[in-house]
Amino acid sequence: MMIDVFSFSPPAGSRGKRTIKLLIFALHFSINHYFKSKLFSGKGCKYAGQSVRALPIRILTVGKKRLPGVQLLVDEYIAKLKSYCHVDDVQIRSNPKNARNVMAQVHDEDIAVINLITSNDWVVMLDERGLDLSSEQLAELLGDAGNTAASRLSFCIGGPYGHGQRVRKRANVSIKLSSMVLNHQIALVVLMEQIYR
Repeated sequence: MMIDVFSFSPPAGSRGKRTIKLLIFALHFSINHYFKSKLFSGKGCKYAGQSVRALPIRILTVGKKRLPGVQLLVDEYIAKLKSYCHVDDVQIRSNPKNARNVMAQVHDEDIAVINLITSNDWVVMLDERGLDLSSEQLAELLGDAGNTAASRLSFCIGGPYGHGQRVRKRANVSIKLSSMVLNHQIALVVLMEQIYR
């Protein structure tokens, strides 16, 4: 039975008050149910409500020494993630051999990163030309990695001139965190938040 709430006039007396209360309750319930089903159901993620094997995570970041505030945030996220999975935060010095040539610098950083990746790692390269994913799609990506034979999930954040060819070839997937170019320290904080989310 459909009732037009705006033109509805309840019967007089206590029965009318009860009818209004029921209508308000039904309207309130319908609105809450609608928003919960649309906004909070995780409908965009195929693993919502399912158990997925949590892989240990290693985040490889090429760059200079971090700002204390950034390190504090990273440590806080690692502590939060500890109850879900093991997280390693590995910092790789930018330009490890102090090369003057940009290509030599990228090559040296590339070798340093590749030496830390094993054959069983599932590698996610963060790159400004990577796939643009929503939070739900990143959650699916983590779930997909958990359903592979990989023993660890490795995220690679490049230095000031990006990734070298070895990392690009080794990566299982390339993603971007924003359409804007992010400093590697900001990218790290955004990545940690998205992994935790």
